[in-house]
Amino acid sequence: MKLGIIGFPQSGKTTLFNALTRGNAPTTASAGRIEVHTAVVDVPDPRVDTLSAMFKPKKTIYAKVTYADIAGLDSGVAKSGISGQLLNQLSQMDGLIHVVRCFEDGSVPHPSGSVDPARDITAMDGELLLNDLIAVERKLERLVEERKKGGTDKIINERQTALFTRLHETLSANRPLFGAEVTAEEEKFLSGFGLLTRKPLLVLLNLGEGQVEPKVQTSSKLVALQGKLEMEIAQLPPADAAVFMSEYGITELSLNRMISISYDLLDQQSFFTVGEDEVRAWTTRRKATAVVAAGEIHTDLAHGFVRAEVIACQDLIELGGMSEAKAKGKLRLEGKEYVVKDGDIVHIRSSL
Repeated sequence: MKLGIIGFPQSGKTTLFNALTRGNAPTTASAGRIEVHTAVVDVPDPRVDTLSAMFKPKKTIYAKVTYADIAGLDSGVAKSGISGQLLNQLSQMDGLIHVVRCFEDGSVPHPSGSVDPARDITAMDGELLLNDLIAVERKLERLVEERKKGGTDKIINERQTALFTRLHETLSANRPLFGAEVTAEEEKFLSGFGLLTRKPLLVLLNLGEGQVEPKVQTSSKLVALQGKLEMEIAQLPPADAAVFMSEYGITELSLNRMISISYDLLDQQSFFTVGEDEVRAWTTRRKATAVVAAGEIHTDLAHGFVRAEVIACQDLIELGGMSEAKAKGKLRLEGKEYVVKDGDIVHIRSSL
């Protein structure tokens, strides 16, 4: 699960990145320069802690989320075409977090001359949409040329033309492509095409200390936090951080909140495997079947899938152990079409 953090210069996106990852990446960068900071973060989950205490395994492994702080996406960049290097970085992300500056700071002037969150949200949405519109128009032009030359399969050309014409209509109406219905075949056409508005987008309002959240309108998911304060807390030793949080009335760090929101953004959930060797959290999409979840663990388990032994994490914790769960009939066998629930403990029986 990879999330790219984007934003206009001086929006505080690297500050957010440091808060999420407990890092200390430099928060100053030259406008327009492509820089990428990446960090893999453990997903805090009290259920993993409880299961680890129960089974006392040799290893305890949390689910992971990767955050990438991606610089270089400035206002107006899409008019000349987003560079291949920057587009490649953005295309690799499963979703995007747009950090929007809401704080005033005279020592750090806003590139546009004033702080206006609504303007910046509209501007970034426009950059992403324009990138996609240009890419789709170029693809349609190539399809016309291919038809004239007769060098490609006519049926495939017709299907791709219909698809990209439909996408062009959506973008021309100033609507992002996220949520647009595509068939499995069309999905193959679009894989690796780098259409940015197909990615889920979270708008994050970066507030100053004590600042009231401004009212803005956006079709994207929205969250607000005090980025600089959260970064300062994240970089403190745990004991000092607890005192600081108590003083400022902060009950939960942005790391925990943002990971939970990230799961919602990408429609993900966690399931677990347990044993004396290892207690581990895995990530899969919501409504995934048991055979899909098996593939998250190892492709061989999906290929040789026979049955899945399943028990809800909460049932196991309440009953106190696997033996008690079996005695109460809470451990059950499920087939490959079983829909895995968040918090399920799953053991895959495989013929391989």
